[in-house]
Amino acid sequence: MPSLQDQLRGLVYSTEHGETCPDCRRPVAECRCAEQAEQARLAALDGVVRIRRETSGRKGKGVTTIDGVPLTEAELKTLAKALKKRCGTGGAVKEGVIEIQGDHREVLKAELESRGYTVKLAGG
Repeated sequence: MPSLQDQLRGLVYSTEHGETCPDCRRPVAECRCAEQAEQARLAALDGVVRIRRETSGRKGKGVTTIDGVPLTEAELKTLAKALKKRCGTGGAVKEGVIEIQGDHREVLKAELESRGYTVKLAGG
């Protein structure tokens, strides 16, 4: 016979608590999974911001990616907005990585260094 934990594994809604988190099984209002994941991501960083140019998976279009910035997701979006404005181009924040359209490695390196980050150009 399956244990109670195994029986509740598929539970996504409870009439007592409403929606529940699929990872921790707490009510969504009490869930802290996203905060813990953000803290784990920040703890894993080594303090060096890496800038690289990538084209893979983008149909030949080049983007400049910025990885390793020790900021929360909201702060990353604010920084990305300032960097996009500085380069005069578009971009996005995906899974803790800032993507700026085009090859702007030198401009971004100078801007991030002026903000006090240790920057390293990575890749080709």
